[in-house]
Amino acid sequence: MRSHRSKAPVALAGSLLIAHPSLRDPNFRHTVILLSTHDGDGAMGVVLNRPTGKRLGELGTDFALGPLAGVPVFQGGPVQTEQLVLCAWRVHPAQTELQIMFGLNPEKAAAVLTEPGMHLRAYFGYAGWTGGQLERELADNAWVVGPVTPDTLAAEADESMWRGVLGRINHEWKLLADEPDDPELN
Repeated sequence: MRSHRSKAPVALAGSLLIAHPSLRDPNFRHTVILLSTHDGDGAMGVVLNRPTGKRLGELGTDFALGPLAGVPVFQGGPVQTEQLVLCAWRVHPAQTELQIMFGLNPEKAAAVLTEPGMHLRAYFGYAGWTGGQLERELADNAWVVGPVTPDTLAAEADESMWRGVLGRINHEWKLLADEPDDPELN
């Protein structure tokens, strides 16, 4: 009897998921997602490039006068869009490593905000996948996986981020990212 071993999925936590140029789902079209978790039970992350144009202090009295009032707010994904997720990161001085923190409570977020080089963002909602779902989408080429780099996190957090991240992976991805949505406009 021959046994088949299934290949264990590669853990992608701490990686970027970049929407394939052909992905048309409006929840994820031209998005760059920072994955916070990925294992056999599923995956979770936040969309880095969907700014709302607001700051936490504009959302209500909870943050209006506190240390988090100036933190930019983003649409983090289509899951639990009323949930606020606070995330922070910094590049270590040697520019070789990133420290990323997800799901901070407001007190911890205020504390890390005072640390040198720390960047903080707020996200409404998150992107989530059940066990095996992301692997199927990767097999269907809905996503491109890329590394998180300091220049990615420092980039303008809008659709140009998507184009820039794809373009840094290789020349072919740059060509695909720069194609117009309507080929007749080419």
